[in-house]
Amino acid sequence: MYSLMLLNGGIGSRVAAGRPKQFIDVAGRPIIVYSLVAADAVPEIDQIVLNYPEGFLQTIQDLVADYAIQTPVTYVPAGASRHESVAAMLPECRNDRVLIHESARPLVGAADFKQLVSDPRENVSLMLPIPFTVAPVDPENARVTGSLERDRLRNVQLPQKFSKADLAAAHDKAREEHLVFTEDATLVAVTGHEVHYIDGQDTNIKVTTPTDVKLAGFLLAGDDDDA
Repeated sequence: MYSLMLLNGGIGSRVAAGRPKQFIDVAGRPIIVYSLVAADAVPEIDQIVLNYPEGFLQTIQDLVADYAIQTPVTYVPAGASRHESVAAMLPECRNDRVLIHESARPLVGAADFKQLVSDPRENVSLMLPIPFTVAPVDPENARVTGSLERDRLRNVQLPQKFSKADLAAAHDKAREEHLVFTEDATLVAVTGHEVHYIDGQDTNIKVTTPTDVKLAGFLLAGDDDDA
């Protein structure tokens, strides 16, 4: 069985909606609800560890009740960063295997979680090929410093799954070495554990800007398949 850590502590300043972006209605539902409903449909997920921004615990609990989420939910205050939030949520996971997702990716479906659960490898992330050219740069003087081979790069997505022991060891090492990561597949890999990837879908966008909100609304309005 799996514990799902559902990251939900951001305040969505780039969306500028006057409230955390996870509470914005998109296609008739608050953004966070899509991830909760998808996870609730996966029998292998028997715990959701859900964090929340300061002052919004009751709002989150009301949404869990209003949408009849049956999977038991453990609530954890958000940390000052995504990295800190995962570190705080991990001890609350009661299973030896964990999944990580973020509510800002409402296009997730139960099938995405099931794809990870069915993969025999322990540490696996959804990722996408990069369809455009990327280059390393020096941002201080706006200078291009070289080239990167696109075929050897991937766009990191969520959800991801990990051995709880490997993820905890990675966070322990990061803390000892004063390292901070913006997601956990690279954290676990850099700290010495084997991590694999499987192809995700290009519709699995992260809602960060007002344009993303509109795009997510368009995609969700046209998707009647929650599987």
